[in-house]
Amino acid sequence: MRHDLDHHEGQRVSRRRLIAGIGSVGLAGLLAACGRDGGTVTTSTGETVSPQATASTSTDLTALFGEANTCTLTASTTQGPYYFDADKIRSDIREDREGTRLRVAVRVQDSEQCGPLANAVVEIWHCDAEGLYSGAEAQSSGAGGAQGGGAPGGGTPPSGAPGGTPPSGGPAGGTPPSGAPGGGAAPGGGSEGSAADLTPTDDKRYLRGAQVTNSDGIVEFTTIWPGWYRGRTTHIHAMVHVDNNRVLTTQMMFDEALNTKVYAAAPYSAHTGRDTFNDNDTIYADSMLMKVVEDGDGYLGVLNFSVDSDQDGE
Repeated sequence: MRHDLDHHEGQRVSRRRLIAGIGSVGLAGLLAACGRDGGTVTTSTGETVSPQATASTSTDLTALFGEANTCTLTASTTQGPYYFDADKIRSDIREDREGTRLRVAVRVQDSEQCGPLANAVVEIWHCDAEGLYSGAEAQSSGAGGAQGGGAPGGGTPPSGAPGGTPPSGGPAGGTPPSGAPGGGAAPGGGSEGSAADLTPTDDKRYLRGAQVTNSDGIVEFTTIWPGWYRGRTTHIHAMVHVDNNRVLTTQMMFDEALNTKVYAAAPYSAHTGRDTFNDNDTIYADSMLMKVVEDGDGYLGVLNFSVDSDQDGE
């Protein structure tokens, strides 16, 4: 099924509803507007608008968030080699990508206050059913080499990833591996979050988007169940911005029984040879596991992000 670029399933949860015909707002402008009370931003057509956060939280999410991760500070991890500002402020990020429909709902909380964090900007990005990332299709297919180490879909796995000699302190215990939650450097060198952003090598932007949290600290996206690539378990990348600062870079994971169920059907079933699962992925942590339930013809997954919004280490 093809999803048109202008089709926004769940328009009620759009991070900003612009007046029809106004143009797009980039992430930089949105971050600036969200960093000040009553902020406005100028669109690409010169109009001035006020970004609007995700609509009020629906009742089907309230109980699920109670079963998801709590206010313990969310583990940070590498942003991976395929992050860049996609300039896509939207709730439906599917574009033309085929796959099992997935609603993603994230609640952002302040780790010190254990309360909702409104007007935070949440970005997510992930690969498609074939393991490809938009903006980096050549690299993620193994044809062009990856920035930051390793290329999904082929070639040598990233440093610290399964497929070679396990890093010191891997899943068997001890010091967390490079790029894993709890410490260490991100793959490619440097501390978590310091990896260079990707310079896109194609004009695709599917499965990337950003939203603004509402008064309950919640954002929602409509996407597809992510595919997989060699050396990593199934995951969705996420980044949280507060006052124009990147306060959290993390990942979201899925129960393997559900991965197996989804991957048995098209288009996922055409992609074979999966080699890495939750139990042998060097980044996976139980706290990253989404609470997932059936949702019509797809699934709904929720997770709490507890962030150090003032970056004081607490």
